[in-house]
Amino acid sequence: MLERVPEPELMDNKLQVQAYADADFADANQRFVSLVQAQQLALNGSALDLGCGPAGITLALAASLPGWRICGLDAGANMLATARDNAKKMPEEVQSRLSFVLGHLPDHGLQGEAFDLLLSNSLLHHLPDPLSLWQSLTGLGHSGSVVVVMDLFRPESQRVLDNLVSEYAGNEPEILQIDFANSLFAAWTISEVEQQLHQCELQHFSVRAISDRHMAITGVLG
Repeated sequence: MLERVPEPELMDNKLQVQAYADADFADANQRFVSLVQAQQLALNGSALDLGCGPAGITLALAASLPGWRICGLDAGANMLATARDNAKKMPEEVQSRLSFVLGHLPDHGLQGEAFDLLLSNSLLHHLPDPLSLWQSLTGLGHSGSVVVVMDLFRPESQRVLDNLVSEYAGNEPEILQIDFANSLFAAWTISEVEQQLHQCELQHFSVRAISDRHMAITGVLG
């Protein structure tokens, strides 16, 4: 197994933001939306997308969950500016159910909020302390809140990592290829995530591989 190599927490310089905004993440985004749609959700409620980035998933979920109010949180001011610009392209009805907050785990600035659905895609491997995500869930949700997290998992070898970069980012700008490789190096293994959950008394959550590079962590807060 490759040794984990952390990467910078924030991906917010203007070149990175533009590259991510222009990239085609339709497959991964739809994979995440399908994970959410597979949960037994109420017809309406409130959701928080942690590490929303340019809001591709936030907007897709708002369109597919018409009874839901969705807040996107990110620590990158440039990312959030792009997210807000992207939201303006949505129908007014969707825009009315969207909000965006500049925040940083664990000091997210959302004290007093209790969301029914807690979401995160590709945030976990960026955090210096992964427990900050799992420990934040209790304060941001309530008993019965649904949690859906998707992230990369670390490949077993350099050869596998190189093949993944070639297959899924080979046609992207060099900055995205480098970021994807760095993210794979920084990703946690399934067993490491299981240990994190156990430390945070969330061992009842399910952790499973859902592709050759993604894992899903789902559960309900007690």
